[in-house]
Amino acid sequence: MSITVLIVDDQPMVRAGINLLLAAEEDLEVVGEAGSGDDAVTESRRLHPDVVLMDVRMPGMDGVSATRQLVLENGTGADHLVRVLIMTTFDDEDVVVDALQAGASGYLLKHASPTEIADAVRRVSQGDTWLDATAAGRLVDRLRPRVNNQADVTGVLSAREQEVLRLVAAGLSNGEIRDLLVLSEATVKTHVSRILLKTGSRDRAAAVALAYRSGFVHPDDPTPGGPANR
Repeated sequence: MSITVLIVDDQPMVRAGINLLLAAEEDLEVVGEAGSGDDAVTESRRLHPDVVLMDVRMPGMDGVSATRQLVLENGTGADHLVRVLIMTTFDDEDVVVDALQAGASGYLLKHASPTEIADAVRRVSQGDTWLDATAAGRLVDRLRPRVNNQADVTGVLSAREQEVLRLVAAGLSNGEIRDLLVLSEATVKTHVSRILLKTGSRDRAAAVALAYRSGFVHPDDPTPGGPANR
């Protein structure tokens, strides 16, 4: 089954170029194009693409606002989660941070190679986070909060991400979390990736250690999903 893509850019030539390079990939299918953030939201509602390749600088609703709207409309319990991959010609860390905090799953420069763009779409469609290699180190440093206590954890994570972190800390696998929360496994993977990114944790074990160290979870907490909670 092909990964479906919606291309959003206010420049027709840019959309045509990206369309052409993605058409060469057998597992990727461009299902639509949009020239503004407003049109991106409308077309996403209509087409339900797997990935939206989103420009940042556009007239009217910009890419960050459109990303925020798409993520909001997906809903935390949506089985088919539309993922947004930001594309820009601007090496602008502030914009990238805003986009990731709005819910984008990754960031890519438009001058990236065709192979890199295709790989980024594939990875993001699977629930991974993709950061441009030249900017990844600086961005992770900027996004990494100084999490020291429970208030910090709740301040940087959404309600659903907090719920997933509690389940991860309880030792549940992605599959078990999927069944308990009635989500797709790819959606669970996306939540875990964002938890790691937002808390500056290098892996699940570090996130669990942080959850206990900060007081967000306690050893005597009832097991989520256990008999007392069903």
